Amino acid sequence: MTATPDVPVLHGYFRSTAAYRVRIALNLKQLAWRDAFHHLRHGEQRAPDYLRLNPQGLVPALEWNGAVLTQSLAICDYLDERIPAPPLLPADPVARAQVRAFAQVIACDTHPVQNLRVLQRLRAAGLDEAAVNAWAHDTIADGLAACDALIAGQAGPYCFGAQVSLADLCLVPQLVNARRFGVALAWPRLLAVEAACLALPAFADAAPERQPDAE
Repeated sequence: MTATPDVPVLHGYFRSTAAYRVRIALNLKQLAWRDAFHHLRHGEQRAPDYLRLNPQGLVPALEWNGAVLTQSLAICDYLDERIPAPPLLPADPVARAQVRAFAQVIACDTHPVQNLRVLQRLRAAGLDEAAVNAWAHDTIADGLAACDALIAGQAGPYCFGAQVSLADLCLVPQLVNARRFGVALAWPRLLAVEAACLALPAFADAAPERQPDAE
């Protein structure tokens, strides 16, 4: 990986799918980084020092060159603008919009509705564990079904053709979550994309089980 005078610091957690997206992007851009881990189930993301960096108390956050960046898609956009190759978005405006839409189905409409914070609120509202897990399961299944339909007419091996894009960075982590919640992955096209991505070191090295804080 390419060393930089000011090495980025990625605040994350091995199981965070949002942090997983950023790890893939950093790998694709061949950037070295340092990790700062925050155990979400222990509430470490709510520590005062971290809240000063990210007032939302969420991961990831990226510190680099005196700036603190939050929100995984915004971080990926920043990395793409700063280091254009390889691009995370296609050049064609329509294709760019399609990739962004796919990514947002996961990052805006699926993942946030089944993440730890939401599931904890469901438990606090009195739902039992079976109902909480069903909520996550159904949310993920609905999102992945939509994603499958969005790329039905696209060539492979990746979501949108022969070039890895932001769509792939969002899909692969979400499939990890799908398996955690027992979603039956009945979408051969999505699984084929996942296999193609995981054949790349940038994806394989970013996997949750390969992170130093993995349990």
